[in-house]
Amino acid sequence: MHSHGRTPKELDPQKSASQRIIMVARRHYLSTGFRRVTMDDLAEELGMSKKTLYACFESKATLLRAVLMNKFNEIETDLRRITSDSGDVQASLHRLLACIQRHTEEIQPPFVRDIQREAPEMFQVVERRRREIIRRHFGTLFEQGRRAGIIRKDIPTPLLIEILLGATHAILNPSKMAELNLTPKIGFTAIITVVLQGALTNAGRPTR
Repeated sequence: MHSHGRTPKELDPQKSASQRIIMVARRHYLSTGFRRVTMDDLAEELGMSKKTLYACFESKATLLRAVLMNKFNEIETDLRRITSDSGDVQASLHRLLACIQRHTEEIQPPFVRDIQREAPEMFQVVERRRREIIRRHFGTLFEQGRRAGIIRKDIPTPLLIEILLGATHAILNPSKMAELNLTPKIGFTAIITVVLQGALTNAGRPTR
């Protein structure tokens, strides 16, 4: 609330510039990696001075963190929209899987490689936020599924979540993805599919 005399109109351009920088950086970082994308490259593409760029983000590491938070906030918004609809749980599960596939498709191997080599501390940020999202949204959907009779009741929801988290932690890390030649999309889709196949009741399985 400390505006120091500045009006909201004066604050908007800075916010708008920051958002533009994040979106351009996100497009490059997540698809081709961030190691070779310099702040000069971004400033040139955005048509702004490096001074303006550094006024918004004091370092490349700060910008990388902002890109990751932007991505996770978008995932969270989409998942919240799905899990807040307690109507057709089977449809919600399908939408959840499609949402995860869409979001993980944006993250390509060069980004995972650069995280491993250049910013391993950032992967800890990814893991922490990923755990929070899985616990919150998958937990909600599994509970809805139990009540609807499509998720098994003999396996407690917290245990299902820990199984999901354990597989995600073991497989969706940079070194294991490189070893198995996996993209995040292929890896996470496989994990979700296997866990759901084990968690669904006969009533929850698609009829052929």
